[in-house]
Amino acid sequence: MVGLLGMAGSALLMTIALNLLEQLEWMSYISIIAIFCFVAFFEIGPGPIPWFIVAELFSQGPRPSAMAVAGFSNWTANFIVGMGFQYQLCGPYVFIIFIVFLLFFFGFTYFKVPETKGRTFDEIAAGFRSEKPPAEELNSLGAGADSEL
Repeated sequence: MVGLLGMAGSALLMTIALNLLEQLEWMSYISIIAIFCFVAFFEIGPGPIPWFIVAELFSQGPRPSAMAVAGFSNWTANFIVGMGFQYQLCGPYVFIIFIVFLLFFFGFTYFKVPETKGRTFDEIAAGFRSEKPPAEELNSLGAGADSEL
């Protein structure tokens, strides 16, 4: 989440720096810093997601296929971004496109992607099915049995 917002902020800073580059010569340094920050936030945020989220969301059986799909999706997205970068068409405002996508991805991640920290695979899978996780079912069964004794 921090990575997505940091990338959006860096893209905004890059847009501002590129717009002011003609008036202020030192803005070239700001744009270099913005690029480094964008890459750093990518590496601490969405960059490693295809490689670790598959291990947390899929059991051992479908995991190799899910890794293949994740890798293919990652490289396809990289290709689309590289080919779709329209600096000639948009000029210094090209990063606004990325800001819109990053804010959309932030919202999607916040509202739709489950927290996996400290949860078992079964609990995560039950969350996708909108069921009670197995641990809660066992706890509720255990509580009923204790009250009868």
